[in-house]
Amino acid sequence: MSTALVTALTIVSGAGAQPFPPPSDPETAKMMRRLSALSADSMEGRRAGSPGAARARKWIIGELNAIGVKPAGSAFESSVALRPRAGSTDTVGANVAARIPGTKGSGPVIVLSAHYDHLGVRNGETFNGADDDASGCVALLTIAERLVKQPPKHDVILAFFDAEESGMVGSKAFAAAPPVPLERIGLNINLDMVARQDAGALWVAGVSHTAALKPIAEAAAKSAAVSIRFGHDTKDLKPGDDWTNSSDHASFHAKGIPFFYLGVEDHPDYHKPGDDADKIDPKFYRGTTDFAYALLRQADKALEQIAAMRRK
Repeated sequence: MSTALVTALTIVSGAGAQPFPPPSDPETAKMMRRLSALSADSMEGRRAGSPGAARARKWIIGELNAIGVKPAGSAFESSVALRPRAGSTDTVGANVAARIPGTKGSGPVIVLSAHYDHLGVRNGETFNGADDDASGCVALLTIAERLVKQPPKHDVILAFFDAEESGMVGSKAFAAAPPVPLERIGLNINLDMVARQDAGALWVAGVSHTAALKPIAEAAAKSAAVSIRFGHDTKDLKPGDDWTNSSDHASFHAKGIPFFYLGVEDHPDYHKPGDDADKIDPKFYRGTTDFAYALLRQADKALEQIAAMRRK
């Protein structure tokens, strides 16, 4: 490992950090560098409509260009109208969407999503949102690099949503005016908080709404390096434990589109200033990203059947 990389990791894992060993491979090291960049103080917590969120979008688009993917529409960005908030003039945000063409060239598509916004700066403290949800965004970039090298059968749209923290505003706007006809969207795979290992497991929600999805996820889980659990998606759970409407997948579910939601359970730094990159175990994070990629590959094989399960 280069001296520069060791130095960078030492900076990331400063005082008070968890004693996680540095990544032992280039891809995981790149993931952690990206995570540190997107959740840096300079992004000012990425509050929807803020200059920090605009910098985050610019950074994401720069990474997409470097990977070599094209916009899903005429441009990477599409405007999102934000609700005015007390003491703020920020009323315009934007989603970022890219498209990786499939070898088939037609048929249903997969929307792979994460939200890039977070809570901004409050009372002088920056809420960097490394897990929530810079982790999902960086996982999308990692998966995009793999898909460019080994194209999927069906088109994959990478959607980086704005204003999730304000009530899934960005994903609702996307679902209302998607870059492809809505009926072509066969599946949403949404990643929101996929990096913290506190409870030691990654949860998969959505299969209770579309039971035929579970064998697909179970097939992907066979090779997973992290513990994969199913649940958090039934109405009999206590308030807050049913994640059906807790993140951007809810906007697709409302349209009858099957979804997988990948996420960890809440940890002590959830929606707090301590959600920083130095709290994240690179090995666990790489394992959740690898599972998300395997899940996408399994879903890609069966996408026509999945698309036929849409609620009318």
